[in-house]
Parts: sequence; C-alpha cells; structure tokens
Amino acid sequence: MEFKNNITDIFFDLDHTLWDFEKNSALTFDKILTDSQIPVALDLFLEVYVPINFSFWKLYREEKISKKELRYQRLKTTFDKLDVAISDATIHQLSKDYIRWLPQFNHLLDGARTTLEYLSPKYRLHIITNGFREVQGQKMRTSKINHYFEHIIDSESVGVKKPNPLIFKHALEMAKVSAANSLMIGDSLEADVLGAKNMGIQPVHFIAHGESHHDHAPIITNLSTLTEWL
Repeated sequence: MEFKNNITDIFFDLDHTLWDFEKNSALTFDKILTDSQIPVALDLFLEVYVPINFSFWKLYREEKISKKELRYQRLKTTFDKLDVAISDATIHQLSKDYIRWLPQFNHLLDGARTTLEYLSPKYRLHIITNGFREVQGQKMRTSKINHYFEHIIDSESVGVKKPNPLIFKHALEMAKVSAANSLMIGDSLEADVLGAKNMGIQPVHFIAHGESHHDHAPIITNLSTLTEWL
C-alpha cells in the first residue's frame, strides 16, 4: 500500500506499538514480586493480571477511574482473584515499585528501531500516549528512541486521553501540521485508529496479538511493513 505523498508528520503510540510493554512489564513483575517475596508464580500472576489491567485501563481511558484507582485496583483485584492474602500497604508499595522499575527495562517490538531509522530522515515523528507522564519519557530514554521524536504528547499534560479529539487537536497544533498531512500508527482500534480517523488523520492499525481484522484502516502486523509503504 502507498500513502499520499503529502504526508509530512507521523504520530506513534508508544506502549504496545514501539515499546514492548508486555515483555517489559513481565520482567518488572518478576523483579518486584521476587523482591517482595510474594508467594505466587509469575506465569499465573500474569495470566490473571493482564486482562484485569486491560479492563481497568479501559475505565481509565473513559475517565471512569483515576490514575490512583487504576494503580491500586488492578493489583488488588488480581490478588483477590488469585486468593493471595496481601495488605493494602504491600499493594501500594508494589504499585510504586512497578512504576519505578518498569521504565528501566528497554525492550522494543520487532522492527521498531530499524523502522524509526528509516522514517526519521523522511518525516517528522511524534508520540501521542495515554501512558503516565512520569514514566513515558524514561521508557524512551532507556530504550534510546527519544531522539527520533520532535514532540511527545501525553494525556496527563493535555488533560484528556485518546480517543478524545482534543488530544489529537493538541498534537496537531504542537507539531504545526494539518490532519491531512499526518499519519497515526497505534495498536488500539478505539484509541488510536478511530480516534485519529475522527480527526481526519490517516490511521494505520498495528496488531501484534491476533486481533480481528477490520476495514477501518490499513493493518500491519510488523512495523517494518511501514518501510515498504512510506
């Protein structure tokens, strides 16, 4: 597939799109559960935690819970489901330890670095993320990709989360570019693809976990495909 030759700016999501959230998160939990001597196997913990975390992030994205509630409830609900007795104090400490250690791991998804190397001389690159402000920049510095991007737009700074059109409007204004000259690449159909599309930005849906195909946007399963399209 080829895009119109008027594309000048490309906006990327960060987690699950460039930065290997699942792998880095698993390594983080391996460390903090071991350090805290929590009696649960990592594989079993992640099997329960991952879908719970996904559901709470959806509530957070929809402005139905706060960041504080998200950080506490995703762990509390997981341990309750696992029937592991754990104090609130320990949950709060684990939550802090998770945020502290998560950005120290630096694994990227396959093809991310080579794709950024290919795109950066040809386009202006930016990040739009719903992730927490205090960790997203650290993730990019640790994985050594921050220098590829001119602007990093995070939902906490803007005050709204993708797919709210205001965050895309803010991103376009920061980059001083029109929607017609922009591309958005992300893993979330709701937040990245439909959010961008509703603002007139051409989206590309990166799916790496076998999600259902659809007709809302071009779909890629490996980031290196972008080097063939752009």
